Amino acid sequence: MLLMILSCVLLNCSAHVGNRRLDSNDDTEDVSLFDAEEETTNRPRKSKIRHPVASFFHLFFRVSAIVVYLLCELLSSSFITCMVTIILLLSCDFWAVKNVTGRLMVGLRWWNHIDEDGKSHWVFESRKESSQENKTVSEAESRIFWLGLIACPVLWVIFAFSALFSFRVKWLAVVIMGVVLQGANLYGYIRCKVGSRKNLTSMATSYFGKQFLRQNTGDDQTS
Repeated sequence: MLLMILSCVLLNCSAHVGNRRLDSNDDTEDVSLFDAEEETTNRPRKSKIRHPVASFFHLFFRVSAIVVYLLCELLSSSFITCMVTIILLLSCDFWAVKNVTGRLMVGLRWWNHIDEDGKSHWVFESRKESSQENKTVSEAESRIFWLGLIACPVLWVIFAFSALFSFRVKWLAVVIMGVVLQGANLYGYIRCKVGSRKNLTSMATSYFGKQFLRQNTGDDQTS
């Protein structure tokens, strides 16, 4: 009887250790550099946030700049203090989104370099997926990235029109800075995502062509 009890305990312990080993194998790896070869795995895309620190700072600086702009009159009576704080937050956001969060969260990056002849070249790069169509980008991180990247510049454009029509001329410089810095990141990552301007034109042409064909086919069916 005692031997039977001990055998049951040993079986339970071995099963528990096996489950822990399986759980440890489910851990995902960090995104590798663009120039390095990525290891091929058979794991599908996961919706969990793989880079929580990058996701936090992707939203922290830009949301903080908007909050300070909206509550500046309540937080401080000094316009210079509010302006410097907002510009610092926008600058930190521009650097973090351009150099860190885009590469980690969605596998995109863009930059500018000057060649030996002194000509400026803009480079828009997207990480290539493996031949087995492995997904290393989390759906949750991708949604957070694009939501913050698109929503905040739209808000700054609204603030620009509001400051213009309410004759708050002193805030126009701050608002234009927000539009330029966050709009530059938005434009750069859209170029990384969909390619060059020719690709943008071809995509728009094909989209409107499909819509036109659908309309015509629908009208023919109804008639």
